Amino acid sequence: NMKIAVQLYSLRDIIKGSGEELLAILPKIKALGYDGVEFAGYFGVDAATLRAALDSAGLVAVGTHIAIESYSPENFDKTAEFCRTLGMKTMGMGGADHETPEELKATCAELKAADERAAKIGMSVYYHNHCSEFEPISDGVIPFDELKKAAHLEIDTYWSFVAGQDNYKLITENRDRIAQLHVKDGIGHTPKALGEGNCDIPEVVRAAKDIGIEWLIVENDDPVPNGLDDIGRSIKYLKSII
Repeated sequence: NMKIAVQLYSLRDIIKGSGEELLAILPKIKALGYDGVEFAGYFGVDAATLRAALDSAGLVAVGTHIAIESYSPENFDKTAEFCRTLGMKTMGMGGADHETPEELKATCAELKAADERAAKIGMSVYYHNHCSEFEPISDGVIPFDELKKAAHLEIDTYWSFVAGQDNYKLITENRDRIAQLHVKDGIGHTPKALGEGNCDIPEVVRAAKDIGIEWLIVENDDPVPNGLDDIGRSIKYLKSII
C-alpha cells in the first residue's frame, strides 16, 4: 500500500519562511489526505517541537532537502540526529554542484562519504535531480551516472521526463539506488498540479509499484492559485490512478 507525502517547498507561498506557519500547515496537509511530508528547511523550529507537531497531525517525516554542507564530516552527526528525531530513515538534498568535472568529482566524494557514514546508523543520504544531471558535461560524462554510484537517489520524475528519460526504465533499472521518488507534472519547464501536465505519471506509479517504493512524494515548484489548493488537486488525481 503506497503512501503519499508532499515536499513542503510546494507550500512556501504559505509557510513564507516562518516556523509558526510551518507548524500550522501540518494539520491542513493531513486533512487533504497526505500521510507524510518532506522538509525544505525548518525555519528555526527545533527537532523535538517539529516531531511533536508531526505526531499530533498524524504525519510522517519521510525526508528533507538541506544543503550538502549539512552532511560534511563536521556537521553530519548533528544533521543525522535532527533527522532521526523527526523519524526519518533517509535524508537528502535538492541538488549540489556538478557543472564541471571538478565540481562533480567533489560532490560525488562528499556524497559517498556521507552515505557510507549514514549506512552505519541504518540510514541513507539521497540526491535529488533536476534536468541538468542527464546532460553531458565538458568531458562527456553524464553527471547522473556518477551521482548514482556515490549515494542514493531521489528521482524527480518530472525533470527526468523533461530531460528525455524513460521513467519506467530509469526507475526500475536503478531500483537498488532509489531512496525516494518525486511525482510531479508540467508542460515544458513549467510545473503543474498532477494530471494537469503531460508527464507520464501512470508509468511512474507502475514503476514505483514494481520496485516496491513505500512513498510517492508530490511536488510542485510553482503552485496555482496557491500551495494548498494545488496539492489538493494533485492528491485527488494521484489517488485516482493508484
